[in-house]
Amino acid sequence: MKKQLLCAVAVAAVLAGTGSAFAGAEEAKKWIDAEFQPSVLSKSEQMDEMQWFIDAAKPYDGLEINVLSEGIPTHSYESEVLTKAFFEITGIKVNHQILGEGEVVQAVQTQMQTGRNLYDAYVNDSDLIGTHSRLQLAYNLSKFMAGEGADVTNPTLDLDDFMGTQFTTGPDGDLYQLPDQQFANLYWFRKDWFDREDIKSAFMKEYGYELGVPVNWSAYEDIAEFFTTKVVDIDGTTVFGHMDYGKRAPDLGWRMTDAWLSMAGAGSKGEPNGIPIDEWGIRMEAGTCNPVGASVTRGGAANGPAAVYAIRKWDEWLRAYAPPGAAAFDFYQSLPALSIGNVAQQIFWYTAFTADMVKPRSEGNNTVDENGNPLWRMAPSPHGPYWEEGQKVGYQDVGSWTILKSTPLDRAKAAWLYAQFVVSKTVDVKKSHVGLTFIRDSSVNHASFTERAPKLGGLVEFYRSPDRVAWSPTGINVPDYPKLAQIWWQQIGDVNSGAFTPQEAMNRLAEEMDITMARMQAVDEAAGVYGGCGPRLNEERDAEWWFANGGAKPKLDNEKPQGQTVNYDELVARWNS
Repeated sequence: MKKQLLCAVAVAAVLAGTGSAFAGAEEAKKWIDAEFQPSVLSKSEQMDEMQWFIDAAKPYDGLEINVLSEGIPTHSYESEVLTKAFFEITGIKVNHQILGEGEVVQAVQTQMQTGRNLYDAYVNDSDLIGTHSRLQLAYNLSKFMAGEGADVTNPTLDLDDFMGTQFTTGPDGDLYQLPDQQFANLYWFRKDWFDREDIKSAFMKEYGYELGVPVNWSAYEDIAEFFTTKVVDIDGTTVFGHMDYGKRAPDLGWRMTDAWLSMAGAGSKGEPNGIPIDEWGIRMEAGTCNPVGASVTRGGAANGPAAVYAIRKWDEWLRAYAPPGAAAFDFYQSLPALSIGNVAQQIFWYTAFTADMVKPRSEGNNTVDENGNPLWRMAPSPHGPYWEEGQKVGYQDVGSWTILKSTPLDRAKAAWLYAQFVVSKTVDVKKSHVGLTFIRDSSVNHASFTERAPKLGGLVEFYRSPDRVAWSPTGINVPDYPKLAQIWWQQIGDVNSGAFTPQEAMNRLAEEMDITMARMQAVDEAAGVYGGCGPRLNEERDAEWWFANGGAKPKLDNEKPQGQTVNYDELVARWNS
């Protein structure tokens, strides 16, 4: 009896010594069975992956770390559910805070400037790839995974399975950020209304061509005018032909830097971003890393005819065809407002809000039927009259895990474990069903999404199509995203308020970007702050010279060509083929 008691004590001691791993395995099994289904992995493969996390996390058991992201459904799921799972499985407590995107960018900028470790990791847009690769203030993940972070790098991470790593890779070929969520900026429309014979025949009679998905901005404008001023009422509801936002806030700047100018045709041909002129209107010659200017007189296009046209149309459409109050909406207010069910189309709609748009009618969503089937669809955004084949066609957001070098190594390692956990194959299919922001090919191609696709309005078809790569984030021409992005919303806000015309506002914006880049040039030349890849501004030349020599495009005589549309079902058939 005494011998048995001693054995029991010995076993208890062993279990106490490895209690975290033992409990972690039990908790992992519970989470796999109860939450992490479906998955591309079998349950035994999921357990193997979770066991790796349990073992790798042992040195950090009991550590508490802080991470930050913006507020979309994907990050709410991470913050509310996956932090709990990660803690129970690994013993690492994660405070996953959610703030507005502007506050996230501000926090990143503050930590970079001060060197104070505000957060141990950020979900930071890949739009900052030009910043991170130049300033070298973020961990180079390629080097981290091969070096001091090798012991906390998941062997089943499978980087080749990620769709967005091409956007989080610097000019040096190294990975600086790990995609966590990804969504495109597409066209949204009420297919049920577009399919009605009375509405179709009325549109044909008025405009002389078929009502359908607009290929160009002329057609979009015709459709906006048609529903707002000709249709007016559908089944007792006053309807509008357009939705957008205009509140003077940081997200108004992203509304424009997220490829609006290039959709109008302001940039150069080239993928994933225009070469030499990108979607911000910033010029950087091929084969170099030094931006040379944003103003037309320096070879840029931020205040060129196409850019001014783009801002003018945004302002005109917002005033003439959007519901009352839309001009005072911000990003977060405007997109869910579609669920009211009184808008026919939206030219600039982020797929991150698909999760809100598929909620049932019982939750106030009037854009689905009684069975939860969407009455709307998503399609490629139309392009403006300055656009040419070979130019960027739209924007894609790739929110990505970014760890700054000011984060102590032990905390960086623990944060890297959490980042990999929330994008792991064990977790990702379920997370994709919650947030609908695909990052892995294996997830979007999972059988569960084939089954669910009819209820997602074209999202699955788009992300399975080869077209998806034509939508891309801000590229490497932007040398310091936080410094330059804050210029945009204030100038665009002055258009919405009526303080300045679109031309005046874009002149001011281009000039301010050049002034800011001149300061970057000075500190780079003096101290190599941007690694020698800071701006090197061109001397100013006459705008007409640049119009004739590869700069901004000259003003078109006709900015309203014939409207063109395409049948949605034919478009999806092409995607599926």
